[in-house]
Amino acid sequence: MMTIQAVPRNGVAVTAFILCAGAGAIAGAVLHHPAPIIAGVLIGIYLLFAIQVIKPWDKVALMRLGRYVGLRGPGLFHIVPVFETLSQYVDQRVRVHSVTAESTLTRDTVPVSVDAVFFWLVWNAEKAILEVEDFNEAISMSAQTALRESIGRHELAQMITEREMMGRELQRILDEKTNPWGISVQSVEIRDVRIPQTLENAMSQEAQAERERRARVILGAAEVQVSEKFAEASRVYESNPGALHLRAMNMLYEAMKEKGAMVIVPSTAIETMGLGGTLAATAISKQQAN
Repeated sequence: MMTIQAVPRNGVAVTAFILCAGAGAIAGAVLHHPAPIIAGVLIGIYLLFAIQVIKPWDKVALMRLGRYVGLRGPGLFHIVPVFETLSQYVDQRVRVHSVTAESTLTRDTVPVSVDAVFFWLVWNAEKAILEVEDFNEAISMSAQTALRESIGRHELAQMITEREMMGRELQRILDEKTNPWGISVQSVEIRDVRIPQTLENAMSQEAQAERERRARVILGAAEVQVSEKFAEASRVYESNPGALHLRAMNMLYEAMKEKGAMVIVPSTAIETMGLGGTLAATAISKQQAN
């Protein structure tokens, strides 16, 4: 069954009616007879319904006594009132519809609400008019059904991380279904995936616990590496006391440098480090080298 819409009036038809009625009125006044007035009004009414103007992006089907004649538009054309009627206008521009699937279970039984938008156009107005009663409602219902089916085939993680893949899958499913109607679905975009607040809190706690576990593992691995390096350094210092003494002096120097203050070291510390003997040995070595 095809829906027949009321034919909208256009400026050309209204102008023709006014001109015919005005010409009839003038002729009636000149001839002092009502016949020209009646004729002018009747012709104007005929042209008011007969002249049609279609916008550049529209198509319309012409029906003559219930039979399909062909498509008309865009531009100016003429019909015979009563004997010829027009179908609903078909907008052939790219259109966008939004669809929502609420509380739909994913493959891993998680209830989600998904919002999506799809872009489509009518590439064959004849099929869109004759093959389906209301193609706007048909494609909207098809999109909602396809979205729910797609949610049931994917897990929550896939829906969150692979939205583009899910959109391409929906576009393919819808395009296969709507092509026989002369409609092409160009793209589908998943705008939002919402889950219940309680589940969102639980997932947030799980993610936080996982981050803390990783942080502790990394810290433990760092401690192991540091202890290995300390053990290696202790073996070097054990075999080379001079290096240990120089390291102690360097640490003392660094402390004074960073703090910007004077550090008083007891003489016993110098004797314990054996710095005097070390310096004397260094001086003797330099004299011998000279």
